[in-house]
Amino acid sequence: MQVIEGYRGLGAERRGAAAALGNFDGVHLGHRALIAAARAAGGPTGVVTFEPHPRRFFQPDAPPFRLTTPSEKARQLKACGVQRLHVLAFDHALAGTRPEAFVEDVLVGGLGLRHVVVGRDFRFGKGRAGDAALLERLGAALGLGVSVHRLLGGDQPYSSSAIRQALRTGDCAAAARQLGRWHGVSGRVVEGDRRGRDLGYPTANLDFGEQVIPRFGIYAVDVAVHDGPHRGRHRGVASIGERPTFGRSRPNFEVHLFDFAGDLYGAEITAGLVHFLREEAAFESAEALVRQMDRDAEEARAVLADRRLPASA
Repeated sequence: MQVIEGYRGLGAERRGAAAALGNFDGVHLGHRALIAAARAAGGPTGVVTFEPHPRRFFQPDAPPFRLTTPSEKARQLKACGVQRLHVLAFDHALAGTRPEAFVEDVLVGGLGLRHVVVGRDFRFGKGRAGDAALLERLGAALGLGVSVHRLLGGDQPYSSSAIRQALRTGDCAAAARQLGRWHGVSGRVVEGDRRGRDLGYPTANLDFGEQVIPRFGIYAVDVAVHDGPHRGRHRGVASIGERPTFGRSRPNFEVHLFDFAGDLYGAEITAGLVHFLREEAAFESAEALVRQMDRDAEEARAVLADRRLPASA
C-alpha cells in the first residue's frame, strides 16, 4: 500500500484512484463497506483521511478518543485491500477551505481522483457546510464520480462513537460486532517499573497516548506483535488501570503473554481485547495479588481457548 501525504504535485502514477473519504477511526464494518464500494468502482482503491483527527484539531483539550493509532489504521486499511492511502494534514488552511474548493482543488485538481465514496452523513469544508448532496452536484460538474451509501448496521448503525461507548463499559463483544475484529490497544512497548517481573508475571507496557481508555480492569487478550524477532500472534492477560495495590498512577496498559520468553522492548504490538474478566481492585499484599493473577490467567486461558479469534492484520 502506498501512503501518500498531501495533495500537491502528485505525478500521474499516483492519480486516478477511486477513494473512500473520511476519518476511518477504528476501520469498522461501515468503513469497510465504503472501501468495498470504492474497489467496485474500478481503478486503484484509495482512502482519503486526515491527520490529526479533525476532532483533535477543533478540540485540543478533549480527552483521548482515538480507536486506532495512525500506524494501526494503516495496517487495517491495507488488510482491507486499500492500495493508496492519501493522508491530508488537517490544519487551519484545510479547515478553512470552502466545500467547492475542497472538491475542485483537493479531490480533483490535487489528488486527481476519478471516483469518491462517502456515507450519507459525510460533511466537509469550512464549518462542515458541505454534505453528500452537494458533493454529488459538484462532482457531476467536474467529472468526478460520486457514490453515497446509507448507514449500515440496522438499528445500531456502525459508528466510532458506539464502539467508544462499548469500550467504556468493557463490552468487548459489542465493540467487536461493530469492528469485525477485537478492538486493539496499539503502540510500541516501553520500559515499565518491572514490578510484574518481580511478581512472576512479566508484562509488556504501552502508553495509551491519544487512544480511548477502555473500562479499567483485567482482560483476556489476543496479541499481534508486528515487528522484531517475536513477530506473530500470542495470547495473554492484560491490565488496564492505575495499579491501586501499589499506589495509584496514571492509566496504563500492561499485558502478560502466556508461555512467552523474550524481550519485546521497542516492538510494536496490538493487543485485542477479547473479554472483560473483572474490575480493577486493590489487594492487601503482593501475595494476595499474585493469587488473583493466577486465577485471572487461568480464566483468560479458558476464555481464549473457547473463543474463535478473528484474523488480525
